[in-house]
Amino acid sequence: MKTIVVLTGAGISAESGIKTFRDADGLWEGHDVMEVASPQGWQKNPNLVLDFYNQRRRQLLSVKPNKAHQALVDLEEKYKVEIITQNVDDLHERAGSSRVTHLHGELLKVRSTTHPEDIQEWKKDLVLGDLCKNNAQLRPHIVWFGEGVPEMEKAMQIVEKADILLIIGTSLVVYPAAGLMNYAPENTPVYLIDPNPTIEETEKIHIIADNATIGVPQVVNKLLTNA
Repeated sequence: MKTIVVLTGAGISAESGIKTFRDADGLWEGHDVMEVASPQGWQKNPNLVLDFYNQRRRQLLSVKPNKAHQALVDLEEKYKVEIITQNVDDLHERAGSSRVTHLHGELLKVRSTTHPEDIQEWKKDLVLGDLCKNNAQLRPHIVWFGEGVPEMEKAMQIVEKADILLIIGTSLVVYPAAGLMNYAPENTPVYLIDPNPTIEETEKIHIIADNATIGVPQVVNKLLTNA
């Protein structure tokens, strides 16, 4: 069974109603990114950071997977599908995808500030005073700017085994995730689905300049037909 590796970014979740990572003015929901997505921001104003992610968490629980998320599940009928996502939502899992790697953490999880391996499922608001079993404050299970990406090595190893690579809704400019496609075997066909593609079409790279809910089902149908 061939392996399809799928790299997804904010564009696939935007059509479910989740706002993309940054607005055009460089702010994230009206905040400077370093205020709400960095260790320094956390140390300076933890209440602001917690409130920011509480709002994101509430929003996530109010939306549903879309046709693009659902189409990727259909691929599992004939392929081994590995999804590597830059998104912190759980829409791939809710749609039914069975193998999902989150590069930037997960909004519906929290972790200990002193024991990062202590990770918990979390769907309610997180506030100061919510402690881990070691009596340390819990924080969002999100990879902030300046922090390492623990799942990066795993993601590289997954991409190295790709027979087909799908890239959906990502600008391919945020590193280290943007470099992942370079780990695919040399002759692996690549399908880029994004309304504003940032790379050129080649013999190997196929560009579908459409939104995810339109482009992903088209590519999935083609791949299932050719399987």
